[in-house]
Amino acid sequence: MRDSSISSDLIRGHIDTIILRILSEGDNYGYEIIKAILRISEGQYELKEPSLYTSLKRLEGQKLISSYWGDESQGGRRKYYQVTPQGREAYVQSLEAWKVARDLIDKLLERKE
Repeated sequence: MRDSSISSDLIRGHIDTIILRILSEGDNYGYEIIKAILRISEGQYELKEPSLYTSLKRLEGQKLISSYWGDESQGGRRKYYQVTPQGREAYVQSLEAWKVARDLIDKLLERKE
């Protein structure tokens, strides 16, 4: 797995949006969210548990996600998270803001020869 401090720094400010993206595909619990991010990034980024749960708590406090306890037949009960309508709207807005910022950063950093 490639995990440079530069890529982690760039990604850190977008963790909430990444989690909203994962949850927009369906309800999920913590460990599966971490696995989904690792899979989607093709092993290039692994979200650490403390960062995940800090973000989940923040998103829940902002009413962008909600949680509920699953009724597992095997093993311990899992806390599942689901995106709220406000969370879906926040995700769309964050994605659009990211696209604008990405285009601007490309213009500022890429040299034309």
